Amino acid sequence: MKKAFFLVFFMSAAMTVSAQRASLNHIALYVQDLQEATVFYRDILGLDTIPEPFHDGKHTWFSVGPKSHLHLIAGAKSRQQGDINTHICFSVPSVEAFIERLKKAGLEFRSWQGEKNKITLRVDGVKQIYLQDPDGHWVEVNDAKS
Repeated sequence: MKKAFFLVFFMSAAMTVSAQRASLNHIALYVQDLQEATVFYRDILGLDTIPEPFHDGKHTWFSVGPKSHLHLIAGAKSRQQGDINTHICFSVPSVEAFIERLKKAGLEFRSWQGEKNKITLRVDGVKQIYLQDPDGHWVEVNDAKS
């Protein structure tokens, strides 16, 4: 009887903890020029815009996952000076095909080590590159499958 009670108690507690876990809802980036940033995330990264509730010309929302969004918010006074260690990451089917898109747009990328127009090969075989959006936010693009 004690074992059964403990098992039911443990399972109930585990389900409660599981129900309280956080999940990503959105990432918000503060940008100087909303139109320029929108073009970058829509046309270069290929993200789909989604309706945003404000309709004030100061927001663009993108879908970045089944229940996750990227929100661009106009009004930043200056370009970001962030470190590459603080970045958002998107996966693509082919890093090489994505690089061709960057070249056509005249955009530079770099490896993790900072080498211009070079790809980093992670120890797990994933190819990755880094670039900055028009406001200086770092973006990683890789070919990870999961």
